[in-house]
Amino acid sequence: MMLSRASKYAILSTLYLAEHASENRKISVKVIAESIDVPSPFLAKLFQQLVKGKIISSTKGPNGGFYLTKKNQKKNVLDIIENIDGLNRINECFLGLSECDGTNPCPVHFIVEPFKNSILGKFRDKNIMEFSQEIVSKGRKLTIKDISTEINS
Repeated sequence: MMLSRASKYAILSTLYLAEHASENRKISVKVIAESIDVPSPFLAKLFQQLVKGKIISSTKGPNGGFYLTKKNQKKNVLDIIENIDGLNRINECFLGLSECDGTNPCPVHFIVEPFKNSILGKFRDKNIMEFSQEIVSKGRKLTIKDISTEINS
């Protein structure tokens, strides 16, 4: 089960919005892109898709930007992945074989399947706000930049 780079960025940026934005405090793509170290034009495209999919909300104008409504906050990480990649990618064979399922398994199917189901369950069970609160309470990082500097230091 692999997530595309687009899905990873979409998850990171949505969680960033959950933590930092509100209806009264909307954030621009540029600010988010710099904060999580993602190319701005790429994120702008993703955000159009996330708005269309009702995962995040936006307002145009001088006080415009992106934020999450109460309804957006109830979406889960799986909704984000489905919006960006579709669920086919998640259900792809771990080894990349075109024919792989319980009746026609690849060599690692039964090893990978329980983990995949467990991960999907966690992505489905928690809404975006619950995920965000857990990240904040445990002091985890949302930044790709921070993650790489922490590994190298």
